[in-house]
Amino acid sequence: MAIKDQGGEHRTREQTADELYGEPENFLEVEVRNPATHGSGRRMFTDYEIVCRTNIPVFKFKTSAVRRRYSDFEWFRDMLERESSRVNIPPLPGKVFTNRFADDVVEARREGLERFLQIVAGHPLLQTGSKVLVAFIQDPNFDKETYIM
Repeated sequence: MAIKDQGGEHRTREQTADELYGEPENFLEVEVRNPATHGSGRRMFTDYEIVCRTNIPVFKFKTSAVRRRYSDFEWFRDMLERESSRVNIPPLPGKVFTNRFADDVVEARREGLERFLQIVAGHPLLQTGSKVLVAFIQDPNFDKETYIM
C-alpha cells in the first residue's frame, strides 16, 4: 500500500493481517443450497435454502437461512422490476416441464437461482434501496401473498 511520508515522498508499507484477511467494510454473501422436494403427485414442489451473511446495516440479521420455492423467486423478480426500474434485473433459470424433480435438473436450477441471487444481492442500489430484497433473503415469515410494498 502506497502512503506519503512527511516529506511528501511515496513509500510502501505492508498491510496488516486484519487488512488482508479481515471482513470487508461492507459485505453480503448469498448462497442457495440444500434443495428439498416435498409432497407427492401433482402437489410436489422443490424449495431451496437461502443462506445470507452480511454486515450491511439495512439487513436485520448478520446471518440468516430461509427456504423459498421457484414460484417465490418468480414473484421476487417481478417485484424487483417494479421496485427498481433503473436496475436491469437478470433472468431466472427457465421453467422445466419434464423430469423437474430429477437430481441433475434440481441442481442446475439451484445453480441458476444462486447465480441470480448473487447478481441481484451484489447490486449496490438494490443492497441498500430494495425493501423486497431484505425480506426475501432474510424473513422466515415472508409470504408473497401478504407482502405489501
